Amino acid sequence: MSGFRQLKQTVRAILAAPDWNARLDELAAWPPAQLTGPLFGLLLDRDEEIRWRAVEAFGLTAARLADTGMEQARVLMRSCMWRLNEESGNLGWGIPECIGASLALHEGLAREYHRILCSYIFDDPARDGNYLDHALLRRGAYWGIARLAQVRPALVEPARPFLMTALNDADPGNRGLAAWALGILGAAEALSGLRALAGDEASFPLFRDGEVRRATVGGLAEEAAGIVEKSA
Repeated sequence: MSGFRQLKQTVRAILAAPDWNARLDELAAWPPAQLTGPLFGLLLDRDEEIRWRAVEAFGLTAARLADTGMEQARVLMRSCMWRLNEESGNLGWGIPECIGASLALHEGLAREYHRILCSYIFDDPARDGNYLDHALLRRGAYWGIARLAQVRPALVEPARPFLMTALNDADPGNRGLAAWALGILGAAEALSGLRALAGDEASFPLFRDGEVRRATVGGLAEEAAGIVEKSA
């Protein structure tokens, strides 16, 4: 068995464990640059839980890499950006989520790349953006923005008007994640739009607090509206 395959299986076993979150520290046994390849591969795992846990592990690994040397981390971020480029030929699954997790966990990366992450939802020809036409890829960008907003809300301000627009997105995941992000931001201007979604029973899988659960658009909108009202 090749060293890459063996490492990938070892990492997968850690992520598959019931106490996977506590075991993430075990990844420090390997140089972070060695882990990025296996983690990219695990973003395509058949198990949804493993895919999301790989996103969190990727964020930690990117942060470790940045602590070792920012230039190495910049190369990794550029690799992520390339994978979302149509010319790359890659599908890009899990990549916006990985960028969001990385930026949430490292301030230096966040300050350099938050505008790139936000630009993936900029649906405005007059504004420089990298809009992701594919709804499911775009869903990853909304999740990544919400993840970053949990830690560094000021850095997602450029995305705020486009999060508002996304409350009317055709994809339920995008509507729900936009509502979640707007709630985190305490966006008072979103209150009427959030209330309008209260009866939206469309559901999608949401990774939050280390678990994948079914969430409804309406439930997230009501939660967000409650946060906005309390912060007003």
